Amino acid sequence: MNNAIGGVELSSIAKGLEAADAMLKTSDITLLLSRTICPGKYIILVSGEVGAVNAAVSAGAAKAAHALVDNFVIPNIHPEVFPAIEGTAVVGELEALGVIESFSVSALIEASDAAIKAGSVKLIEVRLAMALGGKAFVTMTGSVAAVETAVAAGAAMAGKKGLLVEKVVIPQPRKELLREMI
Repeated sequence: MNNAIGGVELSSIAKGLEAADAMLKTSDITLLLSRTICPGKYIILVSGEVGAVNAAVSAGAAKAAHALVDNFVIPNIHPEVFPAIEGTAVVGELEALGVIESFSVSALIEASDAAIKAGSVKLIEVRLAMALGGKAFVTMTGSVAAVETAVAAGAAMAGKKGLLVEKVVIPQPRKELLREMI
């Protein structure tokens, strides 16, 4: 069962490609994403069994050396995080809107997982540092109380690494916002 996700974020594109290769050669994992992100950074996301993902992330972080920005492993990622990253999450009605913004892709994925596990919310999108100046953000919806709980948990996770930019909860957002976010 591929229920773990891991990532390595680097400040060098060249080291990013080298780290991705090392990760793929280390263990049986699925490459979810390996690409440049703003501003001139590189991100690698993989999934698989917990042990395989741990080994791959360790190998990638070691190969990254001085270019390592951040890395993470989430052993039991919530299944709604993947569609939110891929942009395929389906949201019917926009209730309260929560947003968590981070300086790091890695920290934001960890925050997204913590948020959805803490509150009964629906992830709308996890946007990963493309045309965002290297920042990333997650949007979610649900009841006001659920969104407040989820945003607090996710923001605390990003804040542990000192990478939280901002967090907001909008209790009654206008419906036009959902159209603009998708």
